[in-house]
Amino acid sequence: MGHWLERNIIEPGKLPLLLALAAFVLTFLITRVITRLIRAGKGPFGNVKAGGLHIHHVVPGVVLTVVGGFGAVASDRHGFGSAVCAVLFGMGAGLVLDEFALILHLDDVYWTEQGRKSVEVVVLTAALVGLLLAGFSPFGVNDMSQGELNDRGGVISTIVVNFLFALVVLVKGKPRMAIFSVIVPLVGLIGLIRLARPGSPWARRFYRRRPRARAKAVLRAYHRDRRWSGPRRRLQDWIAGKPDPEPTRTLGHR
Repeated sequence: MGHWLERNIIEPGKLPLLLALAAFVLTFLITRVITRLIRAGKGPFGNVKAGGLHIHHVVPGVVLTVVGGFGAVASDRHGFGSAVCAVLFGMGAGLVLDEFALILHLDDVYWTEQGRKSVEVVVLTAALVGLLLAGFSPFGVNDMSQGELNDRGGVISTIVVNFLFALVVLVKGKPRMAIFSVIVPLVGLIGLIRLARPGSPWARRFYRRRPRARAKAVLRAYHRDRRWSGPRRRLQDWIAGKPDPEPTRTLGHR
């Protein structure tokens, strides 16, 4: 079955990546369904506790990631063992990144606004792995001819230039574009040309004495956030559930 897929559907050697991506996405979706049922008090599921300690699913996720990762390194790229390791790694990565916000904040922020970072990271990871599966290589190496690939100097130059593109885009306050530009250099070129986000290191350094550019950057960021923040939040709520409302702060008497 695996050899048939590699011959007819995907490139040779990419079946483990396909299995890992499928396991990653399915694990994340199943985990979110279960956690939403637990939150709503429905179904047979419940939080896992040991001696009064709440065991977050990032813990088995780390175990699966380690087992699958070391197993993949120790095994061949083909065969049943490689497929099993890829599935284990994808499952573990799905569990770990579903609680990425917990790791980042070192706090249980799963159902808070900060917890949305986990959804963003999962979607971003799935998109990047999908691009790799489709044949894209980091830093635009896939766009080079065989002769250019044989020229080490040309390969290194291409990687360095595209890396600098991604770095500048990151300094401009556009981390998502910077990450995607590693796989698709054209994205980095677009981010390089466009204005920086207000408050970014680039804006603080180069727009300090350019009030017109600073005002234009603020206005563009405002319109962009106003246009996309609503749809992005609705998509995140649909995928992962709405976060808990933040408690209303009241002014106390002195």
